Amino acid sequence: MDFILIIDLLGVVAFSISGVLTAMRKGLDVFGILIIAFVTSVGGGTIRDVLIQTEVSWLTNMTYIYAIIVTTILAIVFRNKLNYFRKSLFLFDTIGIGLYTVVGVEKAISAGLPPITCIAFGTMSACFGGVIRDILCNDIPVIFHKEIYATACILGGFTYFLLLYFNLPQDLIFIISGVVVITVRISAVVFKIQLPKVY
Repeated sequence: MDFILIIDLLGVVAFSISGVLTAMRKGLDVFGILIIAFVTSVGGGTIRDVLIQTEVSWLTNMTYIYAIIVTTILAIVFRNKLNYFRKSLFLFDTIGIGLYTVVGVEKAISAGLPPITCIAFGTMSACFGGVIRDILCNDIPVIFHKEIYATACILGGFTYFLLLYFNLPQDLIFIISGVVVITVRISAVVFKIQLPKVY
């Protein structure tokens, strides 16, 4: 299986669980939970693919649909285990943005876009599914009011191009860039680092 596809599917799984946890917290029924899991996991990637004018992955590869359905069912069945971990939503959301940032950057590079635009598409891929999830669940999107979120994705995107400049192996670039995103966001939460607010 292609490495990019594996990373993409891991992101789908992480964001599906994030969507399920949010939907259950809001008391939605099973269909509502599935819809929220779906839009959370493929929303950002769909917007990215439409703008890049490439094929939308989940429309042509049923593996994505199966992954979302199976993940949703498992997350519902084992919801008590997930709820046991107080930071479950944060954890899976953080893993999701780390994975989706590198996938978005790579797809934008494949489309021949300049570095800054690639970083923007990586950030879009990572954040917009969560934005759609929060809007549908009547929450203010995390990207607009809480801890470092999109900034972590941007730093991960810059890391990607920095490592690319030094001609490191592609798989290593993916892993390090994703880890940077995850580490920055977790550090921001642990040490309560936020962007300045305007009052």
